[in-house]
Amino acid sequence: MKSLPKELWHHLAEEDVFEALKSDHHEGLSSSEVEERLRLFGSNSITAQKPVPAWKRFLLQFHNPLIYILLVATLVTFFLKEYIDSAVIFGVVIVNAIIGYMQEAKAEDAINSLKKMLSANASVVRNGKRVSIPATELVPGDIVYLASGDKVPADLRLFENRDLQIDESALTGESVAVQKKRAELEKDTVLADRVNMAFAGTLVTYGQGGGVVIGTGDDTETGKIAHMISEAVSLDTPLTQKIHAFSKILLYVILGLAAITFVVGLLHGQDWVSTFMAAVALAVAAIPEGLPAVVTITLAIGVRRMAMRNAIVRKLPAVETLGSTTIICSDKTGTLTENQMTVQKVFAGDQEYDLTGSGYQPEGEIHQEDNKISQLPAALRECLVAGLISNDSELIQKEGLWQVQGDPTEGALITSALKAGLDKEELLQHHKRLDVIPFESDRQYMATLHQQDESGNVIYLKGSLERTLIRCKDAQDADGNLITLDRDKVTKMAEKFAAMGLRVLCLAMQRVPKDETTFDRFHEQEDAEQLTFIGLQAMIDPPRAEAIRAVATCQKAGIAVKMITGDHALTARAIAEQIGIAHPEGKDEKHRVLTGRELAEMSDHELLAEVELVAVFARVAPEQKLKLVTALQAKKHVVAMTGDGVNDAPALKKADIGVAMGIAGTEVSKEAADMVLTDDNFATIEGAVEEGRNVFDNLVKFITWILPTNLGQGMVIMVAVLIGATLPVLPVQALWLNMTTAVFLGLMLAFEPREPGIMKRMPRIPDSPILNGEMIGRIFSVSALLLIGAFGLFQWALAQGETEEVARTLAVTLFVVVQSAFLFNCRSLTISLFRTPIFSNLWIWGGVGAMLLAQLAFIYTPLMNTLFQSAPLTLAHWGLMLVYGVVVLLLVELEKTIWRAHKAKSK
Repeated sequence: MKSLPKELWHHLAEEDVFEALKSDHHEGLSSSEVEERLRLFGSNSITAQKPVPAWKRFLLQFHNPLIYILLVATLVTFFLKEYIDSAVIFGVVIVNAIIGYMQEAKAEDAINSLKKMLSANASVVRNGKRVSIPATELVPGDIVYLASGDKVPADLRLFENRDLQIDESALTGESVAVQKKRAELEKDTVLADRVNMAFAGTLVTYGQGGGVVIGTGDDTETGKIAHMISEAVSLDTPLTQKIHAFSKILLYVILGLAAITFVVGLLHGQDWVSTFMAAVALAVAAIPEGLPAVVTITLAIGVRRMAMRNAIVRKLPAVETLGSTTIICSDKTGTLTENQMTVQKVFAGDQEYDLTGSGYQPEGEIHQEDNKISQLPAALRECLVAGLISNDSELIQKEGLWQVQGDPTEGALITSALKAGLDKEELLQHHKRLDVIPFESDRQYMATLHQQDESGNVIYLKGSLERTLIRCKDAQDADGNLITLDRDKVTKMAEKFAAMGLRVLCLAMQRVPKDETTFDRFHEQEDAEQLTFIGLQAMIDPPRAEAIRAVATCQKAGIAVKMITGDHALTARAIAEQIGIAHPEGKDEKHRVLTGRELAEMSDHELLAEVELVAVFARVAPEQKLKLVTALQAKKHVVAMTGDGVNDAPALKKADIGVAMGIAGTEVSKEAADMVLTDDNFATIEGAVEEGRNVFDNLVKFITWILPTNLGQGMVIMVAVLIGATLPVLPVQALWLNMTTAVFLGLMLAFEPREPGIMKRMPRIPDSPILNGEMIGRIFSVSALLLIGAFGLFQWALAQGETEEVARTLAVTLFVVVQSAFLFNCRSLTISLFRTPIFSNLWIWGGVGAMLLAQLAFIYTPLMNTLFQSAPLTLAHWGLMLVYGVVVLLLVELEKTIWRAHKAKSK
């Protein structure tokens, strides 16, 4: 065997599979064949992707135009022999890089987690003998046997099946264990419906089986997902894209202005050294040294706030990205739903009942026509008892959470009985089990024989409607009396429940003589109508109540929510309707369900036309989830993808932001995600969106606040050069202004609380710039006011006979005063300062106080006078600057009022 045939293994006949693999299910492979195949196909492990070296990951943190600007500033200040300033700026760059390096996840972690999904050992047949070997030594053609509790070690085509059930939820999203069958399937059977296959990393929950290995390591479905994770390109976030573009523009503008200043100075006859230093001063003044650090710190503050709201952010920009999200693609099982089967409907005694509560927590009520049932009717009690004691599973409470040990369907039956006040242990004491017929896929039912009373024993049976109802001869009324069985009514009720996305179980009973303690007679009369129909129990993995509220909030915020699941279309549709993602009245467009099979038949062009319109995608394979996310991104959407399974990992990595579940989520999904929800609660995403919008708001506020300082300083220096005047601000003083105001004043805007109505706004258009026309106009107007004030005050001071040191100190301090006043304007870019709670952000007051102390040191301490060529000021000087600061504050508020009036008129 020189290569592995690329066969549709689920479609072939069993003998053709063995022929293609050159294997025998009795003898297995020989030692020499195994050795040859290990050499050919390699070990049964996922190939680790070559990691990016640590040094390269660190250097990539510097690959940003804004960082280039800071590095230029470092070199310029070093050239000016301002070594302290040079060290400070370079320190900012290093800290920024370290924070980014520490926060960003390593892509190979996801691959390593996938490796752990392969079981440690496997039971195989080799040289005609069954042996246990490390799973990594498996090769295609090996014969593997599975038992309950095993993790499937490789992809298998099953040839032996004894009630084999496998939990494939982590791979396919299927909410219940899959009943496996020996069958030849159609070529186009989707992954989740390949019942004759077992896939690596999934868990055997019941029964036994045997299969031949058809894929190992990278060739397994799990391995293919690992490959997709490594190939999925992590996109830049909206924030990093905008900051990158903004920084490029800023870089060109600064260099252009510096060049113009240098040329104009030469044309005015100034010597080239002083002209060059003036150009350098302009560049240093215009560079917003504090911007990268404040952006990083603002995002880090968002990370801390999110951690307090049960979300752990693994990549800094993820907080802001959620704020710009336009579509959330959510997995169903365990994300929008409880991942716990719950009985919601019961039909017994010709009556229909509703059960409240969700999950395995035994809390809830039984209602009939909206009225609580206080006393159980006999038929309803019989139906619940049958589900409770004809049952091999158990409910346990672990760390405050109710969990099922065994089959999820049986767990739901136990919970429904406990809600009615029934006690399993007490019932089994009076109704000791005498015999059992385990569930098998061929017969599609389970039956148990119990002691009843002195008059006889009782058989309880639960199974599919088709195989159970046909064996019933009569039924019970509500009081438990025998009545004629109305098969049509029972069938229509079951169809009604199925149309709601519920899984329906049929329950029946038979009273037998006291001496009948085995199922021998029952087997002899297996095809006879001998049972009494006692009811239907219909269950579903229910939606989380908080998810319903969260989806509604997201929709109000203009964010579309789409369900992408591996589960059945009918179930997905039912859950989507309950949550509000789809609506019952919808016939077409976004209210219809698109299946994985339909997706596979679509061209890329057809998918792009449909992807925005459809809200529910069912029976979707892992590669199709990735394809859907990619298509939405091609339509210029900012896509958030939530999920908890292995099958979600590639799409989580590809999405603009991947959100994994912390409790139920696999390690693979967590490693691929940008953010992990510690409470597995979709509602936490609502808080993340809110926090993300606030982070972006605060960043815009900071940028709007900081640019007038840089632009104003640049304009002051440029005007001085143009008219041949003395520079009002020296390079070292510009650095002082930029660093201290950014840290003490601008950074405080990162702590601004959320503004009212933040979740009633539509998402930002992804292509829109960081600053709109209103903000750009404000930046230029405040810059002009700074130019007029600083240059005017500088020239006035010189005219009054003050020294250049005093005049420059006046100009620098005026910048501080105006920026302090403007800081209060920027607490909200639209709402009036006088309508903003004055003490809602105490950090602002602390920052202004700290800046005042720093500036007093700059003005009045001899050391600072020497370092920065500053000089003491008088009270009269302070009076002039404070008055000017108040004037600027009032003018900005007037401009905000004019804009609000204009917007109101436009509406």
